[in-house]
Amino acid sequence: MNNNLVVFGAQWGDEGKGRFVDYLSAQADAVVRFQGGNNAGHTVAVDNKYFKLRLIPSGILYPHVLNVVANGVVVDVKGLFKEVDNLKKDGISCDNLVVSDRAHIVFPYHNKLDELSESKRSASDKIGTTKNGIGPAYMDKEERSGIRVCDFVNENVFPSLLKKNVEAKNELIQKVYGEAPIDYEALLEEYTALAKRLKPYVRDTVTLLNDMVSQGKKILFEGAQGALLDIDFGTYPFVTSSHPSSIGVPSGTGLSPKKIDSVVGVVKAYTSRVGAGPFVTELFDETGDFIREKGGEFGTVTGRPRRIGWLDLVVVKHSALISGMDQIALTRVDTLAGVKKLKICVAYELDGKIIDHYPADLETLSKCKPVYKEFDGWDDSISKIRKFEDLPDNVKNYVAAIEQVTGAKVCMIGVGPNRDEAILIKNPYDL
Repeated sequence: MNNNLVVFGAQWGDEGKGRFVDYLSAQADAVVRFQGGNNAGHTVAVDNKYFKLRLIPSGILYPHVLNVVANGVVVDVKGLFKEVDNLKKDGISCDNLVVSDRAHIVFPYHNKLDELSESKRSASDKIGTTKNGIGPAYMDKEERSGIRVCDFVNENVFPSLLKKNVEAKNELIQKVYGEAPIDYEALLEEYTALAKRLKPYVRDTVTLLNDMVSQGKKILFEGAQGALLDIDFGTYPFVTSSHPSSIGVPSGTGLSPKKIDSVVGVVKAYTSRVGAGPFVTELFDETGDFIREKGGEFGTVTGRPRRIGWLDLVVVKHSALISGMDQIALTRVDTLAGVKKLKICVAYELDGKIIDHYPADLETLSKCKPVYKEFDGWDDSISKIRKFEDLPDNVKNYVAAIEQVTGAKVCMIGVGPNRDEAILIKNPYDL
C-alpha cells in the first residue's frame, strides 16, 4: 500500500497534472503543493466545468481533503484570495485550505522586478518568465531577506521587515531601472489587511504533515511545472526557481524522503513547452498546428501558445532518473486521435553517435537530433473507452514503447479532460 504519493510533471509542465491529482484526491486525506507559486496553472474539469487553479492544490474540490500550501511555495496572497473568492462563487468553501507559516510571501515589488529584469534581457536571453515575481521571491528567500508567512501575520514584526525590503528594492527600481518607486505606506496598508485575512489559514504544516504520516493518513504531493524546469536538473537557465519533482518534497514540506512511498510522473502523449530553450522534437508543420489547436495548447496563466513536438522519451527518462519515478499517468492520448502516423523519440543522435541521456549543455543539446520510432495512429473513439483491454492495439503499442524506454509502468491514461474520462490500469495507491 502506498500512502504517500508524489504526482509531478515529467516534461516541461502543462502535462495535465491537475486532472490526475483531482482524480486521485478522492482517496487522499491531504493534497500538498510543495513548490512554485501562482506561475503554474492547473486545470480541473468536472462535468465540463473548468476550475483554473494556480496556488491552491487540485484536491480543493473534495471537502474531506485537507489542502496544504506548504513551506516550499512562494505565496502571492492577492492571487490566493482571488482563487478562494472564485471557488466560493461556485459553492466551494475552501475551509479545507491551510498555508504554511514557513512559506514566503510574494510582494508587488517582486512582480515589478521580475518584469523589469526580463525586459532588460536580449531576445535570445529571455527566460520566458510569467512575470509573477516567483524568481525574485525565491532570490529573497535564498538571500535571507524574504518575509515568511509567520512574520507577515505578526503585526509587531511585519511593518519593519517590509520597510527594509521596500527601501532596498526601490534602490534597484530607481537607480538601475529608472522606474518609479514602490509606495511603502500604501503597500503596508494593503498588505496588513491581507495578513489579517490570511491569518486563520496559517498552520505549522511541518508538524501537521508529519503527524498525518504517523497516523497512516494518505497524502498526495502535487508538483507544479515540470521536471525539465527544475533549477538544477532542467534546461538551465530556461527553468523555474524550485524543484518540481519528488526531490523537492522533503525540503518543500519538512517530511523525510523515507516517507515517500511512490512517485507518479504525469507524461503528455506528445511534448509541449512555453518560453525559450532547447526542444529537440519540436514540430513546425501542420501536424504541430493540429495538435496545438485540438489540445488547446495555450498557457493557463499567460495564454501564450505552447511549442509542440513529438513525445521525447529521452526527456521522460531523465525525469524518471532524477525523481525515482516508478509510475506514469499518460495524458492527452485523445488529442493525438486523427494523426495517422505518430513518432516517439527514443534516443538522440549526437555527432554521429546514439545517446540516451539528456545533456546539461545547451550547445550540445542544440546539436542533438531525434531518433524516432514510428507508430500507426488511432481515432476519436478512444474517448469513450474506460478499460485498457478495450483500447485499440495501436494505443497499446504506444504505451508499451513508453514503458520499455522509461522503465516505469503506465498506471492511468487520460482520454479526455473530465474527471471520469480516464482509464485506471492499476490504482497508484495499491502498487
